[in-house]
Parts: sequence; structure tokens; C-alpha cells
Amino acid sequence: MNDEIRLDEPVYGRTVAERFERRVEMNVPDRHNARLHAFMARINADDDLYGLWLAANVNAIERLGMTDHGPVHVKIVMNIATKLFRLLVDGGVEPSVVRNWGLDAADGEVVVAGAALLHDLGMSIHRVDHESFSLFQADGKLRTLLLPPIYDERTATVMRTEILHAIIAHRSGGRPLTLEAGIVRVADALDMAKGRSRIPFAQGSNSIHSLSAAAIESVHIERGEAKPVRLRIEMSNSAGVFQLDQLFREKLAGSGLEPYVELEARIEGEGEKRLFQEFRL
Repeated sequence: MNDEIRLDEPVYGRTVAERFERRVEMNVPDRHNARLHAFMARINADDDLYGLWLAANVNAIERLGMTDHGPVHVKIVMNIATKLFRLLVDGGVEPSVVRNWGLDAADGEVVVAGAALLHDLGMSIHRVDHESFSLFQADGKLRTLLLPPIYDERTATVMRTEILHAIIAHRSGGRPLTLEAGIVRVADALDMAKGRSRIPFAQGSNSIHSLSAAAIESVHIERGEAKPVRLRIEMSNSAGVFQLDQLFREKLAGSGLEPYVELEARIEGEGEKRLFQEFRL
């Protein structure tokens, strides 16, 4: 399905049936992670959860004129978060579920995938304090999504708390206490390719928010040279720096990922008088 979102028409149809007919399947490469595979199967079979994503998108796009906060957004964030997690682990960074609970990296993948998928559920209620609303909605869903045979009851409790922490830590001013929570926080900010900015902007606005959002062409997540992760951002216009300097810098600061991430942004093409050619964090 095309991940582009138009703000001038209802998303995924008009009626409940039409919206569900255009269902977005949640998938991520599981690398033979049986727990992640089983977790995703339960996610995709849950109509109630999908309805919450749709309701979040109706509030965000159709009522508030904001960018996508529904199924497409959470799927993108989940895949970004999982890729970041794997690059960090491959680079020797220890997941918090390993350090604190004696679990393994496969469980960390479930934490980042789960938090990414559930972090914006509260938008189905209201934008204001949606992160807190997401907590009680996600808590209820996780009490069934993590049950045996995926996890025994004790481990499911621990996994649920780890996911809930990662959800609340993505809020503005949030302070992640785990590697997994920091990853989800950063991944949320990286859903910016082709103007998919997380900064709200009014339809048709010529503000710096809308201009900078439109300037982001692509986001590449790669193995770094000096650090485990390299983020390479391609922009069509210098205005895109606003996205990186205002939004992404704030999300990266305090995430715990600062020592492990290098970022480089470059302007492609010759369509403007260049104010700069390269931007680094």
C-alpha cells in the first residue's frame, strides 16, 4: 500500500467497513524470532486494535489536519525501530531486557515492535496527553497479546512494563530509561521521508513546518563507520534542516542513543541557491 497520506480526503475510505477493507497488514522481518512472529500474528488478528488505529487517524488527519498517526505510521515506526535495535545489538550495545532481566535480544525486538505499534493509540481519544491515554489502552491489549505460548505470565508482566515505559518515554520531554525506549523515541521522529513529518502543520500552510516537511526526500538507516548506526538524510531544500535541528535533535537528546548514532544530511539537486551542502549532528 502507498504510504503517502493525502489530507484532502478521508483515509482508507469513509465507512467502518470501507476502512477495514483497506486494512494495512503489520509485518517486519522476524529473522526467525519465533516470539516476534507469534506476537505479530496476534497483532494482525486483532480487529479491536486495528479499530483504535483507524480512530487515531480520523482524529489526527480528518479532525485536526495533522499528519498520519494510524496504521501506516506505526508500521513505519516499527520497522525503523527494529532496524535500529538490530544495528545497535550487532554493534555490541546491550539491550536493557538483557541487562536488567536476563532475557535475550529476541525479547528486546518484541519490546520495540510492541511499543512502536501501540505508542499512538491514545490519539483515538484526544491529541492532548495522548501518550498517557496510550498507556491504559496498550496495557489492556498487552495482557492478551503477550500471553502463552509467547510468554509465561511472569515474563509477560515484565515485557508489558517494558513496552509501556517505551510508550510514555516517546512524549515531548520524555526521559527513556532503557535502550528500547530510546529506540522507539528516535524511530518515531524518523518517520519523516517524503514530508511525513511528526510536526503538525495545517493543510496548505506555507509555514516553516510544512516547507521543512516537504524538503525531506528520504531517510536511510545504515551501519555506521565510527558508530553502530548511521542516519543518512536526503533533502531537496535547505528548509529540511528545521526538521532535523528542531524535531529530531529534541528526540535524540536524552534518548540514550547519542553515543551510538551519527547523522548526515545532504541536499540533492540544484533547485535552489544553496545555503549549505551538508548538515551533521
